[in-house]
Amino acid sequence: MIDPSWEEKLHKYISGIVSLKNQKLLEINGMSDHIQIFISVLPSCLISDLVREIKKSSTQYVNSNVFCKKNFRWQEGYAFFSHHRNSTSRVVNYILNQKKHHSTQSYEEEFIKTLKEHEVEFDLKYAFDSRDND
Repeated sequence: MIDPSWEEKLHKYISGIVSLKNQKLLEINGMSDHIQIFISVLPSCLISDLVREIKKSSTQYVNSNVFCKKNFRWQEGYAFFSHHRNSTSRVVNYILNQKKHHSTQSYEEEFIKTLKEHEVEFDLKYAFDSRDND
């Protein structure tokens, strides 16, 4: 779980990873159980490779700095959504207001609602890992 005492450091570290991969981070924010990253990606970017590097490097960063009492890890999966250029400011505002937004609706509830609204097929047993960090 991401603690507020080191959350900003993690976000800055992830920003550096994105930059080193020649992509542009537009916004990052989240909650104790997830983050949302808004990235402008080049057409040549392999999203799965970028996400893998963000998860791998940031996990090593958190664990090597002993930010957690337990071993930190991200869940196995991730979600990636595209947007229309005209909605950039709306997406940035949404990400900036994560803490306020999730005070009334959990990430899981919102994620499932979004998938259903956009008629994306999914199997709930594959949607979320356990939130325990062993």
